[in-house]
Order: sequence, then structure tokens, then C-alpha cells
Amino acid sequence: MEYTSLGSTGMDVSKLCLGCNSFGDRHEWMLDREESLEIIERAIELGVNFFDTANNYSFGKSEEILGEALREHDRDEMVVGSKVYFQVDPDNPNSGGLSRKTITQELDNTLDRLGLDTLDLYQIHRWDEDTDIEVTMRALDDTIRQGKTRYVGASTMWAHQFADALHTSDSLGLERFATMQNHYNLVYREEEREMLPLCSREGIGVMTWSPLARGFLARPHAKTTTTRAETDDILKERAAVYRSRGGEEINERVADLAAEKGVSMAQISLAWQLHGDWIDTPIIGTTSVEHLEDAVEAVDLSLSDSDIAYLEEPYEPGRILGHS
Repeated sequence: MEYTSLGSTGMDVSKLCLGCNSFGDRHEWMLDREESLEIIERAIELGVNFFDTANNYSFGKSEEILGEALREHDRDEMVVGSKVYFQVDPDNPNSGGLSRKTITQELDNTLDRLGLDTLDLYQIHRWDEDTDIEVTMRALDDTIRQGKTRYVGASTMWAHQFADALHTSDSLGLERFATMQNHYNLVYREEEREMLPLCSREGIGVMTWSPLARGFLARPHAKTTTTRAETDDILKERAAVYRSRGGEEINERVADLAAEKGVSMAQISLAWQLHGDWIDTPIIGTTSVEHLEDAVEAVDLSLSDSDIAYLEEPYEPGRILGHS
């Protein structure tokens, strides 16, 4: 494993972050406790030190499982991030959003489930249209001053919203967002328009979600599974977008290059993410140790400028996707 500094934080994180959305029991495709612990343990053995979860992943079960796994290891060696925004209790509207009340109570619940006194990175999962950004930034600033978090981050929003949040923090002397977790992969590159240049200019660490486009970039497009997309309108929309705008040709080029180099399609797709200066660490979600090991090997894979141009050439820009 190789490590990199996360934006301007000074924290060193593994070049792959383990996403924990598949740990729990909310959906039938998720992994149970024992299977989840096995993947987390193997990730640590492979040198992964960065873990990303959220309070709404299996309504807190993911955080519980991650907390259990990390208790067996030196806490100082691990970097843990979680998120807040989506409502986790259907009977309590204040369990969602980004009000001071929600941020305060949900952070305490997250820390309890993880078994931590301090969370390394606390991220807003989406933008809250119903709460003034100043309220949110003051509440997040307090979590750092109270020693409950070390850094705060954001995820999936318009660049003008992120710029507004950074300006609000700077003008009020508050802790600013240190990271951006956004939607980015070979078949969805809209973040290159504004968000990634903004993050680069502001020294923001970037951690990308869905780097393999929900598996579309990990296997030939004719073999891509659609089980979850068939019952989820949001995932169905994403799957359709991945295939359009040059997506199927990109998929074929990933397959060609993988065959030429004797590696997997997932490794090519992840190596592309890691080739430039924009991305600090892709977040990999996996349901098998085999896929985890395959992903980690991508860190050592180099792509030439001509390889990158070949992969990128078919892409056609389109509308923004993933903010909901």
C-alpha cells in the first residue's frame, strides 16, 4: 500500500479508502457481521488505514461493525470518517438534516457506535436546503473545538455551494471543510468542470465515491448486473447514464487495456483515478476479499499518457448526476 496526504490536513491516508456501505443488514445484498469483519481485517493487513462510513448505512449498523473491528487494532494508526444528513429514525425528523441539533446528537450517536472519543473526519452527506450554511458551519466548528472531531468534510454538491461554505467559514473565522467526497469515475467526469479545479485551488482533499461506476467499469458491459438498479430508481438512472455518453465504448477500452496488460478491468479503472493530482483516494466498496485484494494491487499499476488518452477519448459531457 502507498500513502498520501489528504488535501492540506497533513493526515496520511492509504491511497485506497475502504467504504463501509455494504456492511450491515438493511438490504439483502449486504454482508453480515462476520463477513464484514473479515473484509475489514484483510484491508488492514493490506495496509488500508482509511475507512469511510455514515450514520445512515444500515441505520448505524455499519458504524457498529467498523467500531468492533478497529477495537482490535491501534486506534492511532487508523483514520475514520463518517457522515451526517440523511434521516436515520423515521419517527424523528431531527435525526436528519444539518441543524445544530442534528449534528450534535448524531455525532454523539456515531461516536458511541464506533467506540471512539474523537472522529477523524466528520462529513455532511449532502447539502441541506432547509438550514443556513452558517448554522451548519458553526455547529461543525464546535465539534472540533470540543475535541469530538479533527476535521470536517463535505460530499456531493454544486461547486457554487461548496465555494459558499468555504467563504462562510473564512469570513467568520470557523474551521473550513478539509475534504470533498464526490461522484467521479471514467464514465462520469462532470466534476472536472468546476468542483475538482475548486478543490485543487483550495487545497481540499478529494475522496471519490463509485470509482468503478457500481461495477460497470469492473466487467464487460454485456455482463454488468442490474439487480439493485431494477428496484431503485436512482441507481437505474445512474446505470443508464454510465452506459450512455460514450460509456459502453469506454468500458470496451478498459477491457482491451486490461487484457493487454494482464490485469483486471477494476485495476485499470482505479489506476486511472490515481494517475493525476486531483484525487487523493478512491473509496472502494466491496463484498468480497478477492475484490478487495484485486483493488489494492491497482495502487502499483502505472498508466502511460497514451493509455489515459485512449480511455478518456470517447467520453461525452452531460448533465450532473448524483446530488440526490
